[in-house]
Amino acid sequence: MSKKYFLIFIFLIIFAVSVTAIFFMDHSTTTTTSSYFNQQQLAKINKSSSSYSFVVYGDNRDSKGRFNKMLLDINKRNVVFAMANGDLVSIGSKSELYGFINQIKISKIPTITIIGNHELYPNKGSTYYRQIFGPTYYSFTTKNAYFIILDDSNNQGLGSVQRQWLQKELKKSQKYRHRFIFLHTPLYDPRKGKYVQGHSLTNLKAAQDMNNLFDKYNVTMIFSSHIHGYFRGKWHKTPYIITGGAGVDLAGTNPKNFFFNYVIVHLNGNKVIYQVVKY
Repeated sequence: MSKKYFLIFIFLIIFAVSVTAIFFMDHSTTTTTSSYFNQQQLAKINKSSSSYSFVVYGDNRDSKGRFNKMLLDINKRNVVFAMANGDLVSIGSKSELYGFINQIKISKIPTITIIGNHELYPNKGSTYYRQIFGPTYYSFTTKNAYFIILDDSNNQGLGSVQRQWLQKELKKSQKYRHRFIFLHTPLYDPRKGKYVQGHSLTNLKAAQDMNNLFDKYNVTMIFSSHIHGYFRGKWHKTPYIITGGAGVDLAGTNPKNFFFNYVIVHLNGNKVIYQVVKY
């Protein structure tokens, strides 16, 4: 091989590696790999359309029959991907995490995951989750929407590094029509009051700080789970949906809020419609 062609070959290899790293980087380490589950799923999504629908659900842990029923129901819908908003499993062991991956094989669409507090149990933190699914916080885009996935699985808020990263992402998101936030633990517990802690972030100052950021950068919707039911409202200027009804036992009996559910988000250009589905 001539020196000229050898140099071209080396350049192409470096370019390919760089593109992969930029597309999907673990912000807690510099390790990148195409074997991460979420990266594989993101590669399957057609990101060029401005009109499509996707699904959000959370808290399917401990569920076989209910969760399978929900996945089969989603298969009937015209949706292009799903966001699994945490508590995928009861214990974040390798066997349970791979069990989740095996269970969602009945789904016909790519599934992107968000880390929840149960993925941290019993004592390994997010190690196994990161080994299998990849970064615990990251972002991706479609033609007209910016998706920001956060890690508040410790139920306390964001660390300083993730908080700085979030602000940079929110600034970049201003070029897009829609900005969607995904985090497992809600900022506040709507059952307790308007801006009150409960089954939510335990650090009120951290919740208020995040709320202020979301207001400042005009976030379109915050999607949370953790509370096993369905709630919708506004935290100051920013709308939120809590969907935690993907199979785990419900947290109450009031039929207004406590039913098994998932949410379909319909995007059509500048319009967004949120459809809660009972199953």
